[in-house]
Amino acid sequence: MAHPAPPHVQSAQAQVAAALEQLAGKPVDLLKTPWPEVESALPNLLGGAFDPNNQNHQVLALGIGGALAERLAGEHGAFWFLNRESPEGASLGFPDALIVLSPFGEVMNSLIAGKLSRLDELTANIRGMLGKARFGGAGGGQKLGPADYQRLIDPGFMQFLVMDPAKTVKALDSTPDALAREIRDALGRAQIPKEVRQQFEGQVLTALQQMQPGKKLSEQVDVAPRIVELMAHLFGTQASTGAAQNEFWGHLILPMLFIGTPQDFPPVDEEEIQAFTQGVAPMELFVDVVPHSVQAPDEGLLGAFDRTEVSPLHASFERSRAPLHLLKLNMERLKPVLASFDPNQMVDTVRRFTKYMEEKAGKGAPPNPQNEEMLKAASVLLGDLKKLVVEGKGDVCLRQMTEGDAMSERDLAAVRNALQGPRIILS
Repeated sequence: MAHPAPPHVQSAQAQVAAALEQLAGKPVDLLKTPWPEVESALPNLLGGAFDPNNQNHQVLALGIGGALAERLAGEHGAFWFLNRESPEGASLGFPDALIVLSPFGEVMNSLIAGKLSRLDELTANIRGMLGKARFGGAGGGQKLGPADYQRLIDPGFMQFLVMDPAKTVKALDSTPDALAREIRDALGRAQIPKEVRQQFEGQVLTALQQMQPGKKLSEQVDVAPRIVELMAHLFGTQASTGAAQNEFWGHLILPMLFIGTPQDFPPVDEEEIQAFTQGVAPMELFVDVVPHSVQAPDEGLLGAFDRTEVSPLHASFERSRAPLHLLKLNMERLKPVLASFDPNQMVDTVRRFTKYMEEKAGKGAPPNPQNEEMLKAASVLLGDLKKLVVEGKGDVCLRQMTEGDAMSERDLAAVRNALQGPRIILS
C-alpha cells in the first residue's frame, strides 16, 4: 500500500499469520485464503468462541482487519489515513468515492455474528458503490487521497467557545423544521459567497430535513450527533478563539500557560544544547525544559483538564454512541491562572530563554521562521482564551473539528451572526 497500515495493525496482522501458520503447519496467505476457511481455524486459535472483550481476541480481529485492508488496497487502491475517532487510530479511504471504513470494526462485527463471510458481502457492496461512482463520474472525477480524507474526516483541530446556556437549550428544544426555517432566512442575510450558501443549503439544511421534523433536536442526538452539535454551536456560541491543531494546543499552547513567565531557567544538558544548535525551535525547548509554575493534571483532556472538569454540553448528548465534538469545561481552576497571564510577557520570556540557550551554546540560534510563527500564534490564541474565560459570560466549551471545518469557520461565523444578530423589520 502507498500509505501502509499503522504499525500496531501490521504487528497484529503478522501475529495472526504466524499463529495460523503454526496451526496449519504451513504458511497461510491472509490476502488470498477465503474468509470461511480462515474462520474455520479460529476456534482452535482462540480456544473457543470469539469474545469481543478479550484483548487477545481483539488483536486477532485487528490483524484480520489489516488483511482486509490490504485486499481492498489491491482491488480498489484503498489507503489508510489518520482518523483519531477510529479504534485503529486510522481509517481506510478510497480514491474514487468518499467511503470511510474501519476494518477492525467490520471484522469485530463479523466475528461477533459468527460469520466472517460477511466481509465478502462488505467487499461486494464497496465494489458496487465504487463502480457507480466511477460510472457517474465518467472516469474524469478528481481522485481523493489521504490528505483529502484527513481534512474532511479527522477531527484534528479545536477551538474554545463561550456559549449562552439559554440559547443553547432553546435550540436543542426546537424541531429540525423550525431550525431549518431560521437558517434558511439567515442564509439570505449572511454576507457569504454564493457557493458557500449553496453548500450550506445542500449539506446542513438537507441533514435537518432528513431528521424527524416534529421531534425535538435533543431527542435525536443518537441518530445525528454532528448536526445537533452544529445547531448548538450556531445558535448558542457567543465568542470563540481561533482554531488550531490539537497537538499545538496540547503540546505547546496550554503548557505555556502552566509554565508562566519565570525569571530564571533551569540548567540544560548537552543533549538540549545540541538540539538548540541543530535548529529545534526555542519555543519547543522552552516547553520541554522549563517546569510548570502551576500544577497541571497528570491525565485528562489535553493535559490541562481533569476528567471531572469535562462534561457533555447537554444531558441529551449522553445518549450519543459517537464521540462528542462539543464538550463543556469547568474553568474555575484555570480562570485565575488565565486572569494573571500576560501573552506579551510570555513572548518576552521565550525570547529571554532563547538568549539563555545562546549563552549556553556559545553561539546564536539558527534561523527558524517557524518558531516566530508558532510564538505569535500561541500569543494570539492564549490572548483569545484569556478574554473568553475572564470576560465571557456563559459556558466555556471545547469544540473539536476537522481541518475543513476550521477553514470554513469564518463563513460559519457569518451565518451565526445572521442568526443571532438584530433583524431589520420594515413597516
